[in-house]
Amino acid sequence: MQRFSNSVIGFLNFFTLLASIPIIGAGLWISRSTTTCENFFQTPLLIIGFIVLMISLFGFIGACFHVAWALWVYLVIMLLVIAAILGLTIFGFAVTSQGGGVEVPSRVYMEYHLENYSIWLRNKIKHPQYWSTMKSCIMGSNTCSKLASWTSLDVMEKDMSPIQSGCCKPPTSCNTNMEDNDCYRWNNAANILCYNCDSCKAGVLENIRRDWHKISVLSVVVLVFLIGIYSIGCCAFRNARRAQTDYPHGENRMSKVRPRWDYHCWRWFHEKKEQLF
Repeated sequence: MQRFSNSVIGFLNFFTLLASIPIIGAGLWISRSTTTCENFFQTPLLIIGFIVLMISLFGFIGACFHVAWALWVYLVIMLLVIAAILGLTIFGFAVTSQGGGVEVPSRVYMEYHLENYSIWLRNKIKHPQYWSTMKSCIMGSNTCSKLASWTSLDVMEKDMSPIQSGCCKPPTSCNTNMEDNDCYRWNNAANILCYNCDSCKAGVLENIRRDWHKISVLSVVVLVFLIGIYSIGCCAFRNARRAQTDYPHGENRMSKVRPRWDYHCWRWFHEKKEQLF
């Protein structure tokens, strides 16, 4: 078991050490890109890459060379990562529990309303700097240009993504009444459309909500895997500490042997008996 736990931790961290290199490389490559959507993911990629690199380095050195302090640092960082992923998973389920589309009569697509989403997501998407970044992403992706060739029949019979439904056309309710403020924000110009509409923000939030649900499910699987690795790491840490002492099979807790009180009586009696016979 001693060799097994150290070998498992060593091999796993060697492979994750190699995997961190392309992650960091991707983050550095994105930093040179001029596309706003790609730059949006630069910082998370670099942070994840460096964290994986540091964890793997400490785990590999500690497990393969029986360095107890390196494994101790590895286990502390792993514990913090597990706690962070657990917290983010719970938070993700909490903020994405609300939302979803609303059916539109005689249409295949659905429409999305900003007030249906959690307060935290609404405040996040309404921040001017954040929304400016997201709007540049949508405009740069040419999502709405795909609908330019659609006929009226296509609009009724074809489905749309949440962003297409919210950003590339006015709300369907504008055909009958103009009570929705988005009806006045709509403009037929290709660089305006409904990019400043609440329905566009809601479409973006719906995409985020769906992606976050997928990530949360994946996070649960990752948590189970990390907890298993953490348990094996604890065994490797114990083995490394034993390797640094004079007792590879555990600490020798027996400092002295003190005979029981009746041992001296028995010895005195035995000696007298030998003298007599």
